Amino acid sequence: MISKDQTAVVAFLAAPSTHGGAGVERIDTHASMVFLAGARALKLKRAVCYDYLDFSTIEQRKEMCEAEVRINRRTAPALYRGVVAVTQEADGSLALGGSGPPADWVIEMTRFDQDALFDRLAARGALGLELMAPLGAAIARFHNGAASRFDHGGRGGMAWVINGNAEGFTTEGGAILPRAASAAVTNDTRYALDLQSELLESRRDAGLVRDCHGDLHLRNIVLIDGRPTLFDAIEFNDEIACIDVLYDLAFLLMDLWRRGLPEHANHVWNAYLAETVDLEGLPLMPLFLSCRAAVRAKTSAAAARLQVEVALRAAMEAQARDYLAMAGRLLQLSAPRLIAVGGFSGSGKSSLALALAPSLGRVPGAVVIRSDDVRKRLCGVKPLDHLGSESYTADVNNRVYAAAAGLADAVVRGGYVAIVDAVFARPADRAAIGHVASAAGVPFAGLWLDAPAPVLVARAEARRSDPSDADATVIRRQLAEPTGAIGWQRLDASVPMAGLREAAIALLSDSHVIDQTARGPRLQRMR
Repeated sequence: MISKDQTAVVAFLAAPSTHGGAGVERIDTHASMVFLAGARALKLKRAVCYDYLDFSTIEQRKEMCEAEVRINRRTAPALYRGVVAVTQEADGSLALGGSGPPADWVIEMTRFDQDALFDRLAARGALGLELMAPLGAAIARFHNGAASRFDHGGRGGMAWVINGNAEGFTTEGGAILPRAASAAVTNDTRYALDLQSELLESRRDAGLVRDCHGDLHLRNIVLIDGRPTLFDAIEFNDEIACIDVLYDLAFLLMDLWRRGLPEHANHVWNAYLAETVDLEGLPLMPLFLSCRAAVRAKTSAAAARLQVEVALRAAMEAQARDYLAMAGRLLQLSAPRLIAVGGFSGSGKSSLALALAPSLGRVPGAVVIRSDDVRKRLCGVKPLDHLGSESYTADVNNRVYAAAAGLADAVVRGGYVAIVDAVFARPADRAAIGHVASAAGVPFAGLWLDAPAPVLVARAEARRSDPSDADATVIRRQLAEPTGAIGWQRLDASVPMAGLREAAIALLSDSHVIDQTARGPRLQRMR
């Protein structure tokens, strides 16, 4: 509800004279107003009070402005300049940072191009896939540096989300959302919560509930100086912001998937996991993703009820129902599987693994385990740092393959498809990765990529910004080593990637691996 008349302050901020004569563009949300003028943006918090935020007094608005600047400087220090008072001067006029008492407070920000927002880029088909790995890595670094919160999260934190969704389905979506579908989502998420309670609690105890972003979707990411930048994190409610790091990530993954960008979601997912190696939480992802979609179903229904224009209201009601249906689908089961992609350096293993991953298993697709990434971690260097020959000895190779096998085991036991990308030239390495699948009780598929030596060398030498250290010398050494009989499915890797992916999918589809639509049996209660 609105608790204070801010008419005078709004008129002052909207006036070009306040900004040296510059034209003013205004952006409204349910909780704030942003005034864009020249190179600056001023954000005014509305004097409102909802069940999840309270900006009703000037003291609370100042406190929340300061908190927003502090929190968002973690990821966007150049955007958040500080907090400025709108003062009431002696003659009754308003001023920015004047000598009179505060009439209100605003956040001063650096203005950016609104067309650089990721939701706008996605809407016009301009969100480059090449931005997703840097985005996933940036989120991982943010999470790794965030403070742990042992007073939030766990089972109680997710129960709060699920109960809030259930209430919203009734109060906000009662006339919009199908009652049976709402009940099914609520029942299934509560059942999933019961199954995963111990894991949720153990992750909180391990410090994986942290001061996160809390509202990590495409509209709160912007491209600045060629880099994805997170902004507008939640400052007003710790229940929303202090969450499991994977629940924070799940909002973005769900948003990308909903927009028909599965490749983008999977690239973010794999870049994040390559940085964090947080595989323990994989069993939680269906619950996390479903809850994020359910939140959007609830809020979309609430927004639809406020619309006066008939067509817009109908569109938002349809969107709410789509989100609810998605929440149900995201809880559906899909069998895990282990796929190994082998071949000499330059054969296209990594490219094929990433091309296949979005179509395999549960949303947001398969987890790709790349031996080059594993080697760099074991050697304690960054992914793009060059390693010398001492890091490619038989002993180091044994450690790399053993570590990759352990990661693959964690992935499939967590319910996801694992794709291991490594040379696999040694018979023992091929046998070992197959044993991981049999020990976990999941199907296995081995793909071997063949290509002529000149093709391998040309591809390796054309690489830029890639973790692989393989060059022509390495490839020739690989070709000289005996591989033994290769019993895996062999593919001609000299063809373009689109053709190679199509051939691989055909092979895997014969074994019922591909799950394009996430269809499957709904998670059911034990009876």
